[in-house]
Amino acid sequence: MAEPEPNPHTVVIYRFYPTEEELISFYLSNKLENHRTQDLHRVIPVVNVYEHNPSHLPRLAGELCQRDTEQWFFFVPRQEREAQGGRPSRTTASGYWKATGSPTYVYSSGNKVIGVKKTMVFYEGKSRKVKKTVWKMNEYRAIKEEVDGTNALPVPKLRHELSLCRVYVVSGTTRAFDRRPFGIEPMVNPHGSMGASSSRN
Repeated sequence: MAEPEPNPHTVVIYRFYPTEEELISFYLSNKLENHRTQDLHRVIPVVNVYEHNPSHLPRLAGELCQRDTEQWFFFVPRQEREAQGGRPSRTTASGYWKATGSPTYVYSSGNKVIGVKKTMVFYEGKSRKVKKTVWKMNEYRAIKEEVDGTNALPVPKLRHELSLCRVYVVSGTTRAFDRRPFGIEPMVNPHGSMGASSSRN
């Protein structure tokens, strides 16, 4: 049976769809060590997301996310007040980011803690006239590994000089970005997704 002729009008679209392990172990780790920064910035640029309304962030995203309509990734430098021991400001000109739930660990495929994730929701407005929006953000921070390379500390120390943020819109579809060890009570969906996927339109 002959195979059908390929449709010349078919367009293959590649999406940047990394796992949480890839975000921390590859992208954030290389950025923290100043490795391959030029290549990294093409994919994940350095942007202080707290200086912008979230609806303006997609246009500042890396080239692999320019056409995405659901999620965008940014390296976020530590704020000066945070470097001096204070709490970071998550207030923008049009609203503020508010943490939701408790921070959760991010695990490697080898069942080691490699980072911490904090989830936030954007509220638009000031004072009492605020409205919850569809914009959410995952903030990832890498851990400081011990000299022997183990994660033996009960509470791993974090690297605060830079974080990696995934900004996204709530679409009603459940998607997973983490990998956690088998047998540990789930805090988030346990099924990871590939770093890049393709679809045909």
